[in-house]
Amino acid sequence: MMNCGTDIVKVKHPIEILGAELDQASPPPIVHQFEQALDQNNKIDRFVKIFPGVAHGFACRYDANDAFAVKTAEEARADMLSWFNKYLKKHQELSLHES
Repeated sequence: MMNCGTDIVKVKHPIEILGAELDQASPPPIVHQFEQALDQNNKIDRFVKIFPGVAHGFACRYDANDAFAVKTAEEARADMLSWFNKYLKKHQELSLHES
């Protein structure tokens, strides 16, 4: 695991952190520390969000019969796809122009 104070400030590329309120490995206070450390570098785009009422793995391991779990996982998936589309398209466009 990264040391909040030193490792996260070294991030040089856009980063998205989707946290879970009930996560034991990276609980919300740790996610907030990551966010505060990232805020020190205004050159790096970031998106940090904590999903209420869910545990670690909520976006990939959930009960498909639980409407709340499905809705939360779908919201996280939409956030991830939006982030990837934004930055993968940007990277692809840059690569095409460099050729």
